[in-house]
Amino acid sequence: MHINILAVLAATLVPIVMGFIWYNPKTLGGAWMREAGVTREMMQGKSMALVFVLSFVFSFMLAFAMQMIVIHQVHFASMLMHHQQELKDTTQGLGATYKDIMDKYGNEFRTFKHGALHGFMASVFVILPVIAINAMFERKSWKYIWISWGYWAISFLVMGGIISCWP
Repeated sequence: MHINILAVLAATLVPIVMGFIWYNPKTLGGAWMREAGVTREMMQGKSMALVFVLSFVFSFMLAFAMQMIVIHQVHFASMLMHHQQELKDTTQGLGATYKDIMDKYGNEFRTFKHGALHGFMASVFVILPVIAINAMFERKSWKYIWISWGYWAISFLVMGGIISCWP
């Protein structure tokens, strides 16, 4: 399996663009700030450049990991990672079997819709519990939890779709 760095970079931009929309004061930004206990003054300052740089780095990490969540072929290839030498000869043995399977099923489930489904499922079963557990211990409201998870649900949905459909 190869890594499509362009797809990963495109997916990296999704949380950043989505954040500008979702957390804009004209959408859910005002409600999120109230629920998070954050003021405009706290959001401004010299450290915002670092916040955006680190947000890009973390978004890249999420986009990179999204391949393992939405592309089934990555799972198959990972089972054979210790057999690289055998895979080189595609005319016989394991190499021939791998080639046959990838020729037949290599593009199965590689659609935006399928990737979006897996991205959304990851947001439900990974992101929502993480946000909810932290928020409950921080004594944040359920409104805060739903606003925060909603952002990640849409971001993961779109990221998964991009990663899956762009071979």
